[in-house]
Parts: sequence; C-alpha cells; structure tokens
Amino acid sequence: MTRSTTDEAAAPPLPSPKERRRLREAKSLSEEQVAEAVGVTRATVRSWETGRTSPRGRKRALYAKLIAPDPEPVPATRPKAVRRKERPERPAPAAEPVSVAPEAVAQVSAAVAPTSAPEPVPVSAPPPPEAEPAAPRLSPDEAFDALYAHSAPGLVRQTYLLTGRRSLARESVERAFQLAWHRWPEVAVDRDPAGWVRAAAYEYAMSPWHRLRRVHRHPDAPPSEPARRALFEALLDLPPAYRRTLLLYDGVGLDLPETAAETEASTPAAAGRLEVARAAVAERLPELAAAASPAEQSELLQDRLGGLARAEHVPAPSPARTVRTGSEDKARLWTRAAIAFVALLIGATALTLHTAPTHYEQPVSPPERVGGVPPRGGPQKLTPQDLKLQKVLKEQLAHGPERLVPRIP
Repeated sequence: MTRSTTDEAAAPPLPSPKERRRLREAKSLSEEQVAEAVGVTRATVRSWETGRTSPRGRKRALYAKLIAPDPEPVPATRPKAVRRKERPERPAPAAEPVSVAPEAVAQVSAAVAPTSAPEPVPVSAPPPPEAEPAAPRLSPDEAFDALYAHSAPGLVRQTYLLTGRRSLARESVERAFQLAWHRWPEVAVDRDPAGWVRAAAYEYAMSPWHRLRRVHRHPDAPPSEPARRALFEALLDLPPAYRRTLLLYDGVGLDLPETAAETEASTPAAAGRLEVARAAVAERLPELAAAASPAEQSELLQDRLGGLARAEHVPAPSPARTVRTGSEDKARLWTRAAIAFVALLIGATALTLHTAPTHYEQPVSPPERVGGVPPRGGPQKLTPQDLKLQKVLKEQLAHGPERLVPRIP
C-alpha cells in the first residue's frame, strides 16, 4: 500500500481530458497509434480522453511523455555577455581593448543584428531590467464578474441561434454561470473558462426535457426579412448535434478538433456533421451554394450568423451579482433540503426502533366454520322393543348369572 501511494505521488501530472485530446491531435497522432505506443486498447485511450478513467503507473508516464507539448525554442543570447555574467570575478580590464576574432564578430553580427554593425560587447554586466508592475490580483467575485460581463451577452445570442427561443437562451446562460460560480475553483483554473460556460449553456439549452414545458414548447417567431428567415428556419430544421457543430465551427470560430471535443465526438464525425449541415443550409441559401470553396462558405456563414444574432432583440442577461446570489441561494436551499431529509430519515428510524416489538409473536388465526365435512355417524334410532328392553334392564338388579340372559316379558 505504501509503495502504490508513493508511485501515485511521483506520477507525472496530466492535463484535463479535453486538453489531452487536443494535444494528441496537435501532434497528428491517432487513437490507435497512442494505444499501440502505450500498450493498451483504443477504447482505453478514448476513456482517458473523456475523463472516465485515468492512466496509472508506467502507462501514465508513457502517456504523459507521448502527449507532452513540444518545448518552446530558447531565444538566442549573446555569448560574450553570458560569459561575463557567469564569471563576474574575472572582468576584462577597462584600459585594454577587447580583442575578438573576425569569425566571431561575423557570427555575433549575424545573430544579433544582420543588417547593422556589431554592437560592442559590454565589459560589465548590464543592469537588471526594471520589474514591471504586477497585475492586481482579483477576488473571486471580481474575476467572475469580469468573465460574466465579457461572455454573457454574446453567449445569449449564440444560444438563441441554437434554440430559437429567447427566454430559453437567457435562462440557459444564467444557469450555466450559476453552475460556474458553484464550481468556481475548478472553472477559474480551466484553460478556457468561457468555453466551459459555453458548453454548460449549450447542454442545458439542448435538453429534451424543455419540450414538456409550455413556455418553451414552440420556437419564437422567425425574422421578417426573407434571407434571415430562411437561415433561421434552416438552422432549426437541423438535428441538434449538427446545429451545434455548425454554430461552433462557423459561428463561434473554433477549429475542428476543438469543435469535436466540445461536442464529444471524434474529429471525422464532427467533419461529417459539418459537411451535412452546410449542405442542408446551402439548399435554403443560394449564395452559400454559389461559394467557390469551403473557406468562403465558412466566412459567409459566419457573417450571416452574426448578422442574424445581432438583428434579433435578445433579452439582456441579469446582472452578475444576481446570478451569483441565485447560485448561492440555490446551493443553500439544496443543502437545507438534504439536511432536512437526513433528519427526517433519522427520526423515522428512531421511532421505528422505539415502537417495534422486541420479539416475534405468532398471530392467532381467527376461527372459521369448516364446510364440506360429512356428518358424524352414530347408533341407529332405538325401536320401541329396544326401549322396552332398556327399561327392564335398568329396573332389574344385577346379582347373578341370570343377569346375562334377561327375561323379556
């Protein structure tokens, strides 16, 4: 047990599951190649990238080394200046000139200033650069408010294009930010906090349970302009997964691997959904069908989606303070409900233990009339002669053998 705990503590850290997939695709590695290099199956690699499981031990080290980002190139420095910094105890005399070979001068000139004359090598170490003023640290409330003010208005418009319902778009964005505030320690250190909130808002907006609510059962009225009306209807006719892929790639501007990761699909599947969605929208928009290349189609779609989102009167989200307060009130309500349920369960258990009998007593069955039994048999009815004989026997004394043979009158 001690050895396994030590191995876990010494294991290399891994990025988030979403970042693992992005790093793998950035290196042009397929799931099969990673599985073969680490010694696992393709399903295991996919489980690591979705966050269901995590590698351990030697496989964790191999996987972390395989998807590790390439090191950034170190900027070139002046060899002489570095040498002087490393050995300050032996500075060159100020009175003697510094002699440098012509080949070294040419190399330094080419590395530092290819179009200008070589600069003189400083004898003493240059003064340290002045430290830039550090950015002020924001409190969690201020950081959340800044993210909300930057992302919430545009996210409401995006969600409106995804659902076609203004009130549902606003509700989805506010619910997503409430969830983000509830999990702020996790969201604050995420690589893309706005993407985290966007994914949560899209998931809530596309939930099929909204069809059971009367207020969200039907989409809002489409735009009056024919071109925007055609685009609006074309978007709502797409399946939800295809509509979300088209909006993320051509509307938000994500690349294909990021779109696939956010929609929880493979990159080829996301590319197929994007192609089918574009073809379906091109049937409604002739200008999109007339585009010469997919790049022109993407640019045209981005312009049309942005114009549709800005033209519609989408309600503004609530203030950030209201969203934070709502998240805290909801968390407090659920906490109190959980405490009340546990207290009720404990009270019911205690009452049961107090009133329950200490031993089992078998209940007595109630009497019932038994039917279907034949009548009980007995001797035949006495005849008059039998009754007369019975009377004589009772009157005579039993005192001798003659008692055995009674006299019948």
